[in-house]
Amino acid sequence: MVILGVETDVLGLALTEVTGQRRAEVVAAHPGPDFENRVPRASHDGMPGRPGPTFGTMNDDVLAPFDAAFRRKDFVQLVRNRPWPE
Repeated sequence: MVILGVETDVLGLALTEVTGQRRAEVVAAHPGPDFENRVPRASHDGMPGRPGPTFGTMNDDVLAPFDAAFRRKDFVQLVRNRPWPE
């Protein structure tokens, strides 16, 4: 259940299964200003000096926008394009 909640909250997966009214209630109770930039930055800041072990995980997607050696943007793009309103 935790994984499903995180996937819906962070990535917007299965968000269509949550009614518009419920989404509005969640956003009113827990606004996420600049969420699409704050979450990737916080994830990046939590793994300094450890780029090697990130290969093949979502962590390499987090490092990509902050480290010129990386080109992947999958995780960050999913977060930034999630269908939740601010």
